[in-house]
Amino acid sequence: MNWAETFRTSWAAVHSHAMRSLLTVLGILIGIAAVIMTVGLGLGTQKDVSEQISSLGSNLLIVSPGSSTDSSGVRGGFGTGATLTTADAAALASSVNAPDIAGVAAEKTTSLSLEANDTNWTTTVTGTTPSWLDVRSRDLIAGEFITDDDEASSAAVTVLGSEAATELFGTTNVVGQSVTIDDRTFEIVGVLASAGSDSSSNLDDVAIVPMSTAATQLIGGVGSNTVSTIYLKAAGDGVLAAAYQEAQGVLLNLHSISDADSADFTISSQDALVDTATSIYRTLTVLLTGIAALSLLVGGIGVMNIMLVSVTERTREIGLRKALGAPPWAIRRQFLVEAAILGLAGGLLGAVLGIGAALALPGVIGSSIVVSPAAVGVSIGVAIAIGLVFGVYPATRAARLAPIDALRSE
Repeated sequence: MNWAETFRTSWAAVHSHAMRSLLTVLGILIGIAAVIMTVGLGLGTQKDVSEQISSLGSNLLIVSPGSSTDSSGVRGGFGTGATLTTADAAALASSVNAPDIAGVAAEKTTSLSLEANDTNWTTTVTGTTPSWLDVRSRDLIAGEFITDDDEASSAAVTVLGSEAATELFGTTNVVGQSVTIDDRTFEIVGVLASAGSDSSSNLDDVAIVPMSTAATQLIGGVGSNTVSTIYLKAAGDGVLAAAYQEAQGVLLNLHSISDADSADFTISSQDALVDTATSIYRTLTVLLTGIAALSLLVGGIGVMNIMLVSVTERTREIGLRKALGAPPWAIRRQFLVEAAILGLAGGLLGAVLGIGAALALPGVIGSSIVVSPAAVGVSIGVAIAIGLVFGVYPATRAARLAPIDALRSE
């Protein structure tokens, strides 16, 4: 019996028991679809997280202050201190001190209540400089950003995030209107385009004011020259590490610190955040894929059960073929091909179901699902392998039947 005859005979045997074959294929189908969806969801989540982190800005370094200590000696966590100043930001902006840093934007933030047309909304008020828009890679949907003149004159102007504008006015078409911040009237000169959220805040729920205005009119106090964060934009992807070293060196020198381990500030990069998030989601993907693979094992057991039943039902057929001269390897090959057909059918149908679900579900669950061609190909291969592996025992059992015993069976 050649291969063509083997395939033809195997297909006829599978087709003659269509319902039983379909139920067998169903177990593999579900497992394959689950694996494709799980891998796709993991890759999609990694993609979403990377995009959210990238929304902070291009080639970004984030300088945060160190910890604080209150009068009773209790120390706060990193970021609670007042160790960064506008002088630090000015030094980092110098091309002589840090040639690989293309842009610097310091922030002074606080939470204040805004009022407009008898509506109030508490949001994050951020004092910064005109370079902020470029360093943070943000865009405007209306108006203009704060200018150097606004900074020099401590102008009472503000740029609202899209969510803050909507909460106060019900629309983002608010340029030219006024809003009260901490009992002071500010003119709205622009509205930021939506950027979503990062790991700690809503990027659209914000009110931007000039740094000098924040220091003299809104926040002020003893720490009027301190800043809460300094954002640094490296000159390119290839110099991010160099920009990091330059920023660290400048700040250590300004703060008279000789040991980097004792620094009263921290510098983090997007790459570190992306690597951490990717590592977490890769681990989750492996875990969920392992759980999905258990259904493939169940599907393989189903293949073995059906093939054992098939051997039992076709004992006389096997005995007749062996009596007519069919060698054991021909019997074994036919049953293995039948098992492989069931595995291949389950793999292909599972791949179609998994890809279809990956295309349809993102709009429902609100998360990206990335179809991995490698995962699809491996899944189909695994489905065929499952059919073959779990078909070996039934095929071997059929090949070992003695012709006289097979013919004698009822």
